[in-house]
Amino acid sequence: MKKMIKNYRIRKIMLPVLMITGLILGASSVYAAILYNKLNQTLDHIAAPEAATTSNLNGENRVPVTQATNPIEKPLTFLLTAIDEREGNEGSLNTDVMMIFRIDPKTHQGTVVSIPRDLEIEADKSGLDGSHKANYFYAYYYNKNRDTALYETKRLFSDVYQVPIDYMAVINFDGFRKMIDQLGGMTVDVDMDMRYQDESDGTDIHLNKGTQQLNGKQVLDFIRYRKSNLGTAESSDMERNQREQLVLNQLLDKLTTLNGLTAWGGVLDIIGSTIKTDIPADEIRTLTKSYRDLKPSTVRYIQLKGEWESPYLVVKQQDLEEAFDALRGEQSDEQIDRQKSTD
Repeated sequence: MKKMIKNYRIRKIMLPVLMITGLILGASSVYAAILYNKLNQTLDHIAAPEAATTSNLNGENRVPVTQATNPIEKPLTFLLTAIDEREGNEGSLNTDVMMIFRIDPKTHQGTVVSIPRDLEIEADKSGLDGSHKANYFYAYYYNKNRDTALYETKRLFSDVYQVPIDYMAVINFDGFRKMIDQLGGMTVDVDMDMRYQDESDGTDIHLNKGTQQLNGKQVLDFIRYRKSNLGTAESSDMERNQREQLVLNQLLDKLTTLNGLTAWGGVLDIIGSTIKTDIPADEIRTLTKSYRDLKPSTVRYIQLKGEWESPYLVVKQQDLEEAFDALRGEQSDEQIDRQKSTD
């Protein structure tokens, strides 16, 4: 009799425990399904239509990743840009951040070249009437035809630098700010005191030198800071590029270690509303599944240094050629050693 009472008590205690466990597991399964659907919706929203094709630097159609025999055998090259669409910024859509990023799945190496926004692209290379800064072209093509702007911008930089760019992605700065906040901010070593205010577009940069925890707006101020009107030092295009690379590296680390369904749900919401790319959704899914093979174990950042000759930043031709040789995977050991000594 005592044994029966004891078993009854055990069942009485275990029943609610099992019910709660079942509810948690059931809720997790439901939320996982919701998150999976959210992921698919996000990919469909940011991606190019499935019929879209990419082109190499000669404008010829490339084989889509999903149709390749093995999607992770060949290096992939991306043009990554960030634009400012704040009210009061006159809707310029000029690209304040421009990077060309190459991933080689065989060597597990990544190469990032930051393109200075003030780098000159001559008329004979762009086909336009005059020379323009590198950050001019996405806005130019977008205002002509927003549906082809990514394709045309990618093709222009492929032609100018003879680098076969596979894909392009554009992120709105406001989305970048929201993503940093969603990830809990970022610890940054601010390299100088930064002060700048502009009532016309709402810019208010106020950062002190030193290592500190920054929120999304402050991280954005950190990478965008260029000049001062409140008594602090100026910042060059090259220093901005160094900051961009520092932040990008930490952002990638945060995203690759992100855990939890709730955390990813928030990130997907931000991505869906602020990023556009010319990668078809099915190809993004394929790349995502191949992520472990694609993820570089080392990422090499190449700085393009130059001299200011108003209104352009002038970079030595040899430095340009060596940087884009690296993006084509054609750099010699001597070139790599030379760049390491100047970085």
